[in-house]
Amino acid sequence: MVKVFLVDDHSVFRAGVKAELVDKVEIVGDAGTVREAIAGIESTHPDVVLLDVHMPDGGGRAVIKNAHTDAKFLALSVSDAAEDVIALIRAGARGYVTKNINGDELAQAVERVHGGDAYFSPRLAGFVLDAFATGHVAEDPVGEPVKVDDPVVDALTRRELEVLRFLARGYTYKEIGEELFISIKTVETHASNILRKTQMSNRHQLTRWAADRDLD
Repeated sequence: MVKVFLVDDHSVFRAGVKAELVDKVEIVGDAGTVREAIAGIESTHPDVVLLDVHMPDGGGRAVIKNAHTDAKFLALSVSDAAEDVIALIRAGARGYVTKNINGDELAQAVERVHGGDAYFSPRLAGFVLDAFATGHVAEDPVGEPVKVDDPVVDALTRRELEVLRFLARGYTYKEIGEELFISIKTVETHASNILRKTQMSNRHQLTRWAADRDLD
């Protein structure tokens, strides 16, 4: 069986992935921080690392850059933003899938990456092809509202939804700016728009609101 190391800063999500992959791969370890991930990968020698993109201290790219390993990296993220996909691939990941993938598909992705192939969720493959064909990232329309069932969430743009997820995870404005390659002032503007659209008065209320809608 393929040996897999799982990196994600949400312990509940890690537990869910382990349950989905039971009897499909061998989970040799898991970690919730960049430092723990690097140490764990170097001590367990996995074949494939399933890697979250957005975590404190540099996220997935920091793990790829600093872990001394022959393992192949497969990004597993809530984000389907073009810039995130391209950043991870350029850092060295062999594939990128979103967290709505089911267990069988994820196991297949792990097998494909382990075998030397690249693997992407269908919508994301176009970003990679466009970026490497033209030499630049094919940006998502960040001003386009996200299409979901909740009318309040529907009013948020893609970028605002990304910022909201980081806010709900406890990231500072500076950390959010570094993750999304935008200025602190831009983060503050997005945060202000989010509070206005959701009619929340502070970050604590916003975090609870996001958690109730599984947006964290």
